[in-house]
Amino acid sequence: MDIKSFLDQDQKKDLLRLLTAGSVDDGKSTLIGRLLFDSKKIYEDQLSALKRDSKRVGHAGEEIDYALLLDGLKAEREQGITIDVAYRYFSTAKRKFIIADTPGHEQYTRNMITGGSTANLAILLADARKGVITQTKRHTFLASLLGIKHIVLAVNKMDLVDYREEVFDSIVADYKDFITQLDVPDVTFIPISALKGDNVVELSDKMPWYHGKSMLEFLETVHVSSDRNFEDFRFPVQYVIRPDLKYRGFAGKVASGVIRKGDDIKVLPSGKTSKVKEITTYDGELDYAFPPQSVSLTLEDEIDISRGNMLIHPDNTPRMDRHFEAMLVWMDEKPMGAYTQYYIKHNTHSTKAKIDQIRYRVDVNTLEHGDIDHFELNEIGRVVLTTTEPLYFDAYKKNRQTGSFILIDPITHNTVAVGMILDKIDSDLLPHRITDDQKEMITNGRSLISREARENIYNQKGITLWITGLYGSGKNELAFVLEKQLIEAGAKVVVLDGKSLRSGLSRELDYNPSDRAEHLRRVAHIARILNDQGIIAICSFASPDAAIREQVAKIIGQERFNLVYMDADVDYCRAHVDDALYERYDRDEIKNVPGLDIPYEVPVDPQLRFSPVNNADNAEAVMQYLLENNIFPIQ
Repeated sequence: MDIKSFLDQDQKKDLLRLLTAGSVDDGKSTLIGRLLFDSKKIYEDQLSALKRDSKRVGHAGEEIDYALLLDGLKAEREQGITIDVAYRYFSTAKRKFIIADTPGHEQYTRNMITGGSTANLAILLADARKGVITQTKRHTFLASLLGIKHIVLAVNKMDLVDYREEVFDSIVADYKDFITQLDVPDVTFIPISALKGDNVVELSDKMPWYHGKSMLEFLETVHVSSDRNFEDFRFPVQYVIRPDLKYRGFAGKVASGVIRKGDDIKVLPSGKTSKVKEITTYDGELDYAFPPQSVSLTLEDEIDISRGNMLIHPDNTPRMDRHFEAMLVWMDEKPMGAYTQYYIKHNTHSTKAKIDQIRYRVDVNTLEHGDIDHFELNEIGRVVLTTTEPLYFDAYKKNRQTGSFILIDPITHNTVAVGMILDKIDSDLLPHRITDDQKEMITNGRSLISREARENIYNQKGITLWITGLYGSGKNELAFVLEKQLIEAGAKVVVLDGKSLRSGLSRELDYNPSDRAEHLRRVAHIARILNDQGIIAICSFASPDAAIREQVAKIIGQERFNLVYMDADVDYCRAHVDDALYERYDRDEIKNVPGLDIPYEVPVDPQLRFSPVNNADNAEAVMQYLLENNIFPIQ
C-alpha cells in the first residue's frame, strides 16, 4: 500500500471519544498508559523518559508506572493522582481514539463534566479489592447525566485478588443493582489488571473464565455511530460568508440530522423558507452533509439570516420557548447569585437568562434529592430557567447538541454552569413569585429582596459615609475621588452633596439652624433609602451641630452610619475654599457660616479623621477601612 492510500484509509477511520473515571488510585491513568504502551503507540524517546521517570517519581515499585504518560502536572506526579483532564490521541488499524482521563476527587467534578461533554463512551474503573463504592456510583450518575450511552465497568487490579471469578461476579452483581436506576442502554463488564496488562490489549490466560473481549478489542468494535441523531436536522448558523456579491453562504456545524442539496429548509426564528442550493466545504461541494461536519450552505432565495439563527426541515421543528427545565452543574467557585441575570450560550445563540427556581439538588453520592436556595461549586440540580429571547432546543436525551447550554457570569465572563435541557415548561407552571407574605410586604412598602440578597448581588454592604468639616476642608474633593475609586473597583455608589440637593430637594430652605436641621434630615432619609437598596451613600455636608449628626445617625441606622471628619481650621479653609464664601461673610453678605458666627462642634469619636493635605491618600485609607470592615468587597 502506497502512502497516499494509507493516508486515505486513515482519514476514513471512525473516531471514538471516551473518558475514564474512577476513585483515586483505581488505575485510570495506568490503564490508558498501558493501552498506549501495548498497542505500540509510544515513541522511543517517550519510552526512555517513561522508564527514567518511573524510577524517579513512579508509584509502581519496580514496574513501569504507565500513569506518568497521562499525569503531566507536577502536583499529579507528586501525589500520584489526576487533577486536571488529560487528553490523549491514538489510533489503531481499525479506529481513532481521543481519551479524556478525568480526575477521581469529588472536588474535581466539573473537570469530569468537561471531559465527558463530548464522550461517546465511559470507562469506569473499580478496584477489585473494594468493589462498587460511592465514587463508582457518582461517576455512573454523571455519565448518565451527560447522556453517555455506553459504559464499561473495568474491574481493575484483578492480580491483587488472585484473578478470582467470584470477586468479579460479585462486583458485577452489585453494579447491576445500582445502574438499573439510571438510563444507560449499554453496559459492559471487563476484568483487567492495568499494571500487568491482563485483558487490556490481549486476553489474559490468567482469567480463562472470562469469555468477552479485551479492552482494546471492545473499544475498536463498539458501535457508536447510531448514537448520533440523524433524524432531526439542526444547523445553527455560526457565520455568514460573503466574499463577493455573487456568494452568500451560511457556515456552521451540522448539529444533527442530514441535509441534502435541494432539501426544503426553514429559518428560525423568522419562519422564512427556501431550498438548499449548494453544500460546500474546503475540499469542494457535497451532495449531502451529516453531523459533525462543518459546511457552508447556500440557498436559492435571498433571506435575511444571521449568526444565532437555526436552519431546520420545515416538517421537523424543535421547541421554541423562553421557559424550560434543565439539569445544571455549577462550575464556578463563586456561588450562584439568586437574582443574577446570566448570559446563556446555546449553540451559536446568546441571550440573557435567569434561574427562576431550583427544584432540587442531587446528592451525586446517594442520588437523593435535597432542597437548596443556591448552588455551590460542583453541585448538581434541576432548575427552571427563563430566557430573554426564545431558544430553539430539543431535550438533551434526544439531541445532545441542541439540548445543552452554558451560563456565563455577566461581570467576570467566566463559565459558571453547564446545563442539559429536560423539556419546556408551561408558563402557568412557573414558580409563583408572589406569596401572601410577599403581598403583605408590598402593601407595607417593603422590598421583596432581602438585605442579604442585595449584598450577594452587589458584593457590598449598604452603608453611609458621612463626611463632615468646615467649608473648604476638602469634603467634596474626598467624596468625589472616593466615588471614582469605588466605581472603578465595581462598587455601587451615590454621592450626596450640599450644592446638588439645595438646588432641588431643599431649594426653599435657608442656612439658619432650623432650616439646616431640616435639610440634613431629608438627606438622612435619602441615604437610608439608598442603603436599604444595598448602595453605598457618600454624604458631604458641614453638619456642624453634634446633636443633628446624632439624629442623622439614628435615621440612617447606627450600624450603617460611618462618620468621617476632615480636620482643618478656618485659616486653612479660607485659603483653600473654591468660592468666595468667606469673603462674602467678611462683607456681611451672608450669615450662619460654621466656625465663624455659628459654632462647629468637632466630632469626639469619628470612625475616620483626616487632614485634607492629601485627599488621594485619604481615599485609599477609606478604601482600606471598607475592606477591613467587610463592607466592600465582602469577603
